[in-house]
Amino acid sequence: MGFIKSLLGSIKATIASGFILAILIALFGWEPHGSFNLWEVTVWLHVIFGITWIGLLYYFNFVQVPAMGEALADEGGPGPAAIGKYVAPRALLWFRMSAALTWLTGMSALESAGVGIVNAFTFADSSSSVIGLGAWFGTIMLFNVWVLIWPNQKKILGIVEATADEIAKAKVTAAMASRTNVLLSVPLLLSMTAFAHGNLI
Repeated sequence: MGFIKSLLGSIKATIASGFILAILIALFGWEPHGSFNLWEVTVWLHVIFGITWIGLLYYFNFVQVPAMGEALADEGGPGPAAIGKYVAPRALLWFRMSAALTWLTGMSALESAGVGIVNAFTFADSSSSVIGLGAWFGTIMLFNVWVLIWPNQKKILGIVEATADEIAKAKVTAAMASRTNVLLSVPLLLSMTAFAHGNLI
């Protein structure tokens, strides 16, 4: 019981144990005629990073932003300072890192699967059209994270100096880019699911 408590008491130990368990299953629990190949490893990592990215995207849009709005409107409440100072910067770090790793492992998966990055992005044949759409959606979303959301969030959170007018504009730009990513995430996930199941849902 003490071992389990100490294991689950640390998030680093918990996630490391999850990876160790998954690797053991891959090494010893796979079908005898098969093997855990590069394609499967890449897709596995792509899914883990993607869940982290999209999960945080949904957290920001469905939980944090509405909660911050309510906290600002609550004159007698604790205010949004704790979220802005402690939660948002850490969440945004995981958000942008998982976005980058999702995209990189996605590109690697395209190569490992034999589709090819160029074929996917140019819709070279019918077999790559569905995953090609997903690749485009993911790339647009990555651009939004690194070029629109993060630079503007730095102004909003006071990480970089900005005037009140710049902060107001930054809030609109970051919000619209984030909402665009929510919109694109739905067909993105459809594209990934369809490709994984032979273009069938």
